[in-house]
Amino acid sequence: MTDEQRRDAAAEDVDSVLAALADPTRRRLLDVLAAQGELTATKLAERLPVSRQAVVKHLAVLDAAGLVSGDRVGREVRFAVRPAALNLTARWMAALAADWDRRLARIKRVAEAPEREADPHRARDGGAEQDRGEGREHDRHQGRDDRREGGQRQRRDQSRDR
Repeated sequence: MTDEQRRDAAAEDVDSVLAALADPTRRRLLDVLAAQGELTATKLAERLPVSRQAVVKHLAVLDAAGLVSGDRVGREVRFAVRPAALNLTARWMAALAADWDRRLARIKRVAEAPEREADPHRARDGGAEQDRGEGREHDRHQGRDDRREGGQRQRRDQSRDR
């Protein structure tokens, strides 16, 4: 099997796991099996608000996705969680998250590059420019305060004239 075929097979496995987990009843079945261990479809149906036949159908989907396995013990079939498919899906999701983190970090670097280029002092002397920047921020706020006070003075003068 080539690398590409392995990737395609892994992608199909992940797709079937995600499709199986899309249903809340199937997620609940997995939760119960994980907490209780091996159970029959009858025992599972006692813990859920669905019929035994519905449980069997949900278990078939989970089995096809590789999330559970059923072992015959006498006349009963006992189902248990198989973690391998979940682990594969978790690894795929972690790789996807890491890829997005890299993309977002790159976007951030690109977005912040004009800032660094526009303020050469900041890039050159690091924190020293930050102090001057705080002063500019204060001046900008002060200018806003002065304009606000000027507007208030102007309104007071207008009201006196009336």
